[in-house]
Amino acid sequence: MGEIVSATEQINHKKLTAAKILKRGTLILLGALLVAVGLEIFLVPNQVIDGGVVGISIMLSHLSGWNLGIFLFVLNLPFFFLGYKQIGKTFAISTLFGVLVMSIGTVWLHPVPPLTEDPLLAAVFGGIIIGIGIGLVIRYGGSLDGTEILAIMFNKKIPFSVGQTVMFFNIFILGSAGFVFGWDRAMYSLIAYFIAFKVIDITIEGFEETKSVWIISEKSKDLGDVILHRLGRGVTYLNGEGAYTGDDKKVIFCVVTRLEEAKLKAIVEDIDPAAFLAIGNIHEVRGESFKKRDIH
Repeated sequence: MGEIVSATEQINHKKLTAAKILKRGTLILLGALLVAVGLEIFLVPNQVIDGGVVGISIMLSHLSGWNLGIFLFVLNLPFFFLGYKQIGKTFAISTLFGVLVMSIGTVWLHPVPPLTEDPLLAAVFGGIIIGIGIGLVIRYGGSLDGTEILAIMFNKKIPFSVGQTVMFFNIFILGSAGFVFGWDRAMYSLIAYFIAFKVIDITIEGFEETKSVWIISEKSKDLGDVILHRLGRGVTYLNGEGAYTGDDKKVIFCVVTRLEEAKLKAIVEDIDPAAFLAIGNIHEVRGESFKKRDIH
């Protein structure tokens, strides 16, 4: 028991090193400022909204005349406490810091004139900038919108996934924009939301999409050797058993980049056209074993 406690203390200590805190804080700061730029320089002046608490805040700011930053902070504050209870202290502090920076940033940028008065350009570029900003904050342990925390709580009580619940909230919020700003602005808002949604994924997962590969073949040793020497990728042999035949099977597992996928398929086709091949997407790979080996 003492060894487990000691190991846990070491892990917590590593997580809270000054370098990691500085990196996390800097990137959350950058992400939150980017969201503030996307809102005040692109979306808000053109009456285009985003989803979630941000969208509600934009509509309330328009109807009341109060500054957007006030609503962004006040409406997200309850979710800070929920996040603390549901997810943890580090997440809650990161979220509070990000929301505070975003709120102050919108107040600071409010007097700055918009870069465009074309709502389509505003939706496209605002969505891209906001997507990058939110993606950075999420990637480094925080959140700028309380609807996801709310969805996590509801997920325990309703038969819908977190993503489906968030989507339901956002359809309702984006639909409400039609009554506040007009239906053409609601449609521009939908464009901005879709673009931001996609860019968030790219920012979190990165452009370098890797693939997991599973191969079942009677010539597994030959395939493994060729993959190792022609692609420079390490392979792992796993022992399997066919459920129907009961025969022992050798399963090859390896990870390749998207650009290497076609070459790997050609290798399998050349050596064993009858091999079972399954390829799936991986969003992140870590470890020395993924580095390419020198091919001579």
